[in-house]
Amino acid sequence: MRHLPEPWEGILCISGRSSLSGGRMKRAELRMLAWEVTRRCNLSCLHCRASAQDGPYPGELSTEEALAFIEEVASFAAPVVILTGGEPLLRPDILQIAERGSALGLRMVMAPNGTLLTTELARELREAGIQRISISLDGARRGTHDAFRGVPGAFEGALGGIRCAKEAGLPFQINTTVTRRNLQELPRIVELAQRLGAEAHHMFMLVPTGRGKEMRAEAISAEEYERTLHWYREQQLRSPIHLKATCAPHYQRILRQCGPGERKGFGQHRQVFERTTRGCLAGTAFCFVSHVGDVQPCGYLELTCGNIRREPLPSIWEGAGLFKELRDFRRYKGRCGRCEFRAVCGGCRARAYEMTGDYLEEEPLCSYEPKGVSSDRSRGHGLLSGEDLGVRCPGK
Repeated sequence: MRHLPEPWEGILCISGRSSLSGGRMKRAELRMLAWEVTRRCNLSCLHCRASAQDGPYPGELSTEEALAFIEEVASFAAPVVILTGGEPLLRPDILQIAERGSALGLRMVMAPNGTLLTTELARELREAGIQRISISLDGARRGTHDAFRGVPGAFEGALGGIRCAKEAGLPFQINTTVTRRNLQELPRIVELAQRLGAEAHHMFMLVPTGRGKEMRAEAISAEEYERTLHWYREQQLRSPIHLKATCAPHYQRILRQCGPGERKGFGQHRQVFERTTRGCLAGTAFCFVSHVGDVQPCGYLELTCGNIRREPLPSIWEGAGLFKELRDFRRYKGRCGRCEFRAVCGGCRARAYEMTGDYLEEEPLCSYEPKGVSSDRSRGHGLLSGEDLGVRCPGK
């Protein structure tokens, strides 16, 4: 099952502004943590970054280690903690972990696939402090979703899990990974999310890692990517629920290319745009911890910065060389390096790494031709915005 991370920006709206000095972030506050509590899964999704299956997987953190880790997190930061997998409900102590995190004041959320959820379990999750779950629908119909998930009945199972969440009063959002095989169904999926009563719909752009590498040919082109993001922005203007593009950092550029007058049309979700600071958060406000304790900038950028069994997370977060490189936007190469939106977009570092072998290279699926970074704009200021740059909405 492929769930990640970045998925939760919309519900967790990033607030505050990290300042820059010559293109380098002065500080990096951990605001979101995706924790792969287990790699076991009852599905076999084509695009799974973990290539997860029904284990067992040796070396997973014990209950004692897991509880100690959540306390360590709370000792230095207050991130949203995303309990993911694999299938997190396959971990026997998942309720205990959720309860501990919630008691420590952390916002605990979860990414199950829905097929194992019952009304009773959904109620237990809510009582344990889980504030929202995400359930993926990669098609508006059974055939498309089941083909993605690799198991017949996955679509009905996901819908059943959604019904259980609603009955238990557990808020949920719908996630969708976009590829060529389901791009045409995207409007129907967004409509379905609204009909089901989701709090939000998060659209993910495929990052070819894990089993997803086998779907590389099914990734949409840079031009299709751009058109899809513009379409999604139009839907966001009128949607009754929150829409969020994830693993699509140039969505932040597209939003900022629209003038302040048009942004007011975002209605009840306008504050989400105003408080969201950046596209790619890997290593800058977000990190991923694997089932065996390895720390990565995100689940898709499979480069290990340390292991929580050997070194405290605060030390890794503040001192790992890879994190420091990702926080220095002056190191970015190609079009990303000279883009006036590099501080609010940044390009997908994982996609750059998977497709070029260099995580600092330009975003391979961005068609925007930058105008260049103005030195007086990028030094000593907050994050750049379209208003700062005088950028107008396309077509105006």
